[in-house]
Amino acid sequence: MSTDVFEPLAGLEGVGSAARAARDAVDVLLRDRGLRRVGSDMTAEALLRGAHASAALAGSTATPDDVRRGSADGLASGAVRMTSELMTLAPQVDKAPVQVWTRLHQLAAADLVAEDQLGHLRTSAEPLPDDIPGLPPAPGADEMWERLSALAQNLTRPTKAPGLVVAAIVHAELAVLRPFPAANGLVARAAERLLLVARGIDPVAVTVPEGGHYVLRATYASGLTDYTARGLTGVRDWLLRSCEVVTKGAELSPLAS
Repeated sequence: MSTDVFEPLAGLEGVGSAARAARDAVDVLLRDRGLRRVGSDMTAEALLRGAHASAALAGSTATPDDVRRGSADGLASGAVRMTSELMTLAPQVDKAPVQVWTRLHQLAAADLVAEDQLGHLRTSAEPLPDDIPGLPPAPGADEMWERLSALAQNLTRPTKAPGLVVAAIVHAELAVLRPFPAANGLVARAAERLLLVARGIDPVAVTVPEGGHYVLRATYASGLTDYTARGLTGVRDWLLRSCEVVTKGAELSPLAS
């Protein structure tokens, strides 16, 4: 009998009500502000805004105009590159998550690492990545592989937890584990967004959750650090923060303007 590891986390104090409120914010946006007029242009704009915000969190200095012109730096270019396949990858993320994550890395890091490092999960022979400022050191390769494998297996199993909770845990795990040599933050945030699409929170990808993370950037690294260090209290606080991120992501949607 398989274990639903996500459901107990959704039951932590305050998480269930916060997840419902965040879901309601997205549903109101889709229902009242333009479900009938959501076209590919709206999705493209939301994804572009998200790419810029995620790259900015990773240290990019590109402006939104740079991103639109295609003249951005490597971080922003990689974030934009991921958006081109996001809707194609979304249906696969619950079936073959590791393959999806490695594909995201191939897209995100194309301008950042050597070709043989693209989609490459690190080994114990390689240095620990340190590409998300403010986090404790990444775990060793053996622990990383064990936790990454468990995360992937759990994603393929049924869960009663809200999709928002699953997406937030995947984001945190990928960010903390840092399985790739670079661009781990970009991959983690894209993986979260994929699950928000795949699990029906935002199936047309018109919210901007990366923008929510950017608005709350002052607590991004500390939230992930607490997720690692403070047990279930840290996990609960990360999930509550993630609910706020989704709400802000709805406010930042091009449908809301």
